[in-house]
Amino acid sequence: MNPQMDFGCAAYCKFADQCLGDLPPELLAQRENLLKDRVAVEMKKHFGRDFKRIAHAGRVARFAEKLAMPLGADPAVVLIAALLHETSPKATPEPASAKAKELLFRLGARPDLVDEVCTIIDAMAQSSGPGSLNEQCLRDAHRLAELEETFAKHPEQAGLQSETMAHAFLTETAQSLAERIMRGEKV
Repeated sequence: MNPQMDFGCAAYCKFADQCLGDLPPELLAQRENLLKDRVAVEMKKHFGRDFKRIAHAGRVARFAEKLAMPLGADPAVVLIAALLHETSPKATPEPASAKAKELLFRLGARPDLVDEVCTIIDAMAQSSGPGSLNEQCLRDAHRLAELEETFAKHPEQAGLQSETMAHAFLTETAQSLAERIMRGEKV
């Protein structure tokens, strides 16, 4: 092994497994962090000057990160799904995840990660039940982002919303964050 050789390319190259064999856990973590950053950049390119949708996706992603770790969900899957959950046009015959799948494969994401992200995005579009833990995190993150957006525009609705919020969230962690939002705390 050449001590001066730099395997940094393995963090983003989709052929790293074939080239180097089994990758150490530190490099796999770095690879997923780089993928999340690249997905965020691509999401912003996709939405262009639609700053409202970019901000919404960013809020959902922020809440997804806050929920994933404490609940034991897969942070990479939840965060990527949060960033890409609204990238497909609403009125098309193709699955909601079609754009996300194409983008993730182009960025060299692992097939199992692509499948899990696409499953969650499609479930969100179909408004099916609570689903997997990763899906529950995304659903709660989306609701929290909507709640935060509503209270930023109409803080007087806090009292009206608090009664219906008790049953709106799938996880206790999200419920706790929602209560903080409704009290006007910065989350």
